[in-house]
Amino acid sequence: MAADGEQRNGDAAAAPAIHFWGEHPATEAEYYAAHGAEGESSYFTTPDNAGARRLFTRAWRPRAPARPKALVFMVHGYGNDISWTFQFTAVFLARSGFACFAADLPGHGRSHGLRAFVPDLEAAVADLLAFFRVVRAREEHAGLPCFLFGESMGGAICLLIHLRTRPDEWAGAVLVAPMCRISDRIRPPWPLPEILTFVARFAPTAAIVPTADLIEKSVKVPAKRVIAARNPVRYNGRPRLGTVVELLRATGELTNRLGEITIPFLVVHGSADEVTDPEVSRALYEAAASKDKTIKIYDGMLHSLLFGEPDENIERVRGDILAWLNERCTPPAATSWQRDITVE
Repeated sequence: MAADGEQRNGDAAAAPAIHFWGEHPATEAEYYAAHGAEGESSYFTTPDNAGARRLFTRAWRPRAPARPKALVFMVHGYGNDISWTFQFTAVFLARSGFACFAADLPGHGRSHGLRAFVPDLEAAVADLLAFFRVVRAREEHAGLPCFLFGESMGGAICLLIHLRTRPDEWAGAVLVAPMCRISDRIRPPWPLPEILTFVARFAPTAAIVPTADLIEKSVKVPAKRVIAARNPVRYNGRPRLGTVVELLRATGELTNRLGEITIPFLVVHGSADEVTDPEVSRALYEAAASKDKTIKIYDGMLHSLLFGEPDENIERVRGDILAWLNERCTPPAATSWQRDITVE
């Protein structure tokens, strides 16, 4: 147990097996095989100069002997992890020909650290980059295009990674309801942010920030809310002061640097999202210097576009993401990229 009475991550090895899809198939390997993919999990220790943190990681690939057409490096959102419904999208991409890799952020899922405490996104970016670059350097991945993929806070982290790496390091980014700014609908009203920033200097781990029920606001289908709530490692407590202050800082930076974004990107967002603001995604699309950029706003959809919507809505979003990725895996001479904005 942690000093403040909150359980720290990294101690769930003895927990009984439980899966978001239910009791059958009984194992992850069987689930992957049934969906045309294969996968594995392990721990990655970051370099000593990054603090030597241990991150829980997963990989999902097309079934052997198929060679992937590209690598997709995925980043989950706040309070979430890579072992529950996040796998739903990763397995889909794997069976569609992409090798996908992801890590639980520090303090999330099965990675080590105080739960949902992210006082330094710069360190988190460094941790993820260390892992991603080790994967990219493997001989079997030579010459493959590399994409970033982020959901919610993970979308913001993908943009921060882009702003801190060479322009040619990534073939593009898929941003799913990115948290480029905390929505006014869940952001604490003034002057609470200023008060929280001051108090966070003395009690950064205190979990006292008032917030709405994110599952209720994110997941449209009631039965899927139940599934999301069953996640054994999801953080359901109040946000910690240090995490909120850091998110305000990082999203403020992104808001001020939208014009510096040059990576090819697809941003997808639901028009009814109350967790992250679709208008900020529109601002990203308009301000970004990227020559290849696409935005799709889906009428009436909420925050959880790739799990929480009715299945037919999920298939629409998946189809758009897959088409965008497939286009950018073809030789440049055969591809005609353009700016594109769609409201559906």
